[in-house]
Amino acid sequence: MRVATLAIVACCAVAGSAEAQSVAPESILKTYADIAHAGYSDSLETAKALDAAIDSLLANPTDATLLAARAAWIQARVPYQQTEAYRFGNAYVDDWEGKVNAWPLDEGLIDYVDATYGTESDSNALYTVNVIANPEISVNGETVDASTITPELLGETLHEAEEVEANVATGYHAIEFLLWGQDLNGTDAGAGNRPATDYDTANCTNDNCDRRGAYLKAASTLLIADLEDIVAAWDEGGEARETVTADPQAGLSAILTGMGSLSYGEQAGERMKLGLLLHDPEEEHDCFSDNTHNSHFYDAVGIRNVYTGHYRRTDGTVVSGPSLADLVAEKDAALNEELLAHLDATVDAMAVMKARAESIEAYDQMIGEGNEEGNAVVQAAIDALIDQTPFIERVVATLDLGSIEIEGSDSLDSPDAVFQ
Repeated sequence: MRVATLAIVACCAVAGSAEAQSVAPESILKTYADIAHAGYSDSLETAKALDAAIDSLLANPTDATLLAARAAWIQARVPYQQTEAYRFGNAYVDDWEGKVNAWPLDEGLIDYVDATYGTESDSNALYTVNVIANPEISVNGETVDASTITPELLGETLHEAEEVEANVATGYHAIEFLLWGQDLNGTDAGAGNRPATDYDTANCTNDNCDRRGAYLKAASTLLIADLEDIVAAWDEGGEARETVTADPQAGLSAILTGMGSLSYGEQAGERMKLGLLLHDPEEEHDCFSDNTHNSHFYDAVGIRNVYTGHYRRTDGTVVSGPSLADLVAEKDAALNEELLAHLDATVDAMAVMKARAESIEAYDQMIGEGNEEGNAVVQAAIDALIDQTPFIERVVATLDLGSIEIEGSDSLDSPDAVFQ
């Protein structure tokens, strides 16, 4: 329910010329690109570890191998979510991102679903097509041979088929659904509970275990290929790196557009406030696995990473360098301190939510109707995201960057529209 973007126009610049500053925009953009390359490289390596765990699951479907694959999926989300601050400001990333992190999805496209899911949707003819159960399906009135499930079938034919965004056939969330199954608990305790025997061709549950395994492996293979593409795009000479570093002013605007849009419209609005308003677990980001608290936390960390020019890799090493924070500190030290304090406060609020999810109740329970304490924890994180956004806007003016567009959300800007 995203509304029109908000245009943020800079009216003036503070004292200090580009010639006099000691932090060159070109060096900031190099750090920004280096962190992107490192974050996507870590995402690729953890996706390869996930793929290996999937191979073990398919070779020997047991509770232990299924749990190991689920754990590998959760680990793979840690570096990837920190890259989401590269969205919105970078057209290359925006064009690519839907292949790997699109949500929410109509899972009946992929596999069997519970009767409570329903049998049809006015907006999606493929709502329950169940490609795993059907070697031949119809898309846009044409017969599609799905007898062999391949990465090409998923990425080129099924993903966003019939131009329906909910037809998510690829990426992290398709894999998540295949590892956990539907979460049928609503706002009560519990995540998806798919049995390992759904992949056991000798003792198969819910039919089509061979095709389900083929789909899971094809989705994992495609995820790796897509991540290889984005790593190459941020490598030396890659298209994403070349584009963002070509024009220093446009590059700095890209950083702030990503920070502002992820903070406000995307995370505070679409990913958090919408679900809280509706008290609807279907609106949580990692809805099958109950991993939403981690996704929200690492998004907030990623926003801070790009501002401070500091990223801790999965192996413990650090990628860092001249940062936007350094440049803002030269122009307006007080503004820099205020924004840093807000970024830290947001991460802290997310950490409180994360700790609650890991010790008391899952995120979908927190947003449940009547859960005043849980609702308040989520709202505090939303408020922190909203509160940091005006300081991001002030940086645009301070650096005399002209204008940027920050994504909005009905859930924040026109909450009554959510219920219409």
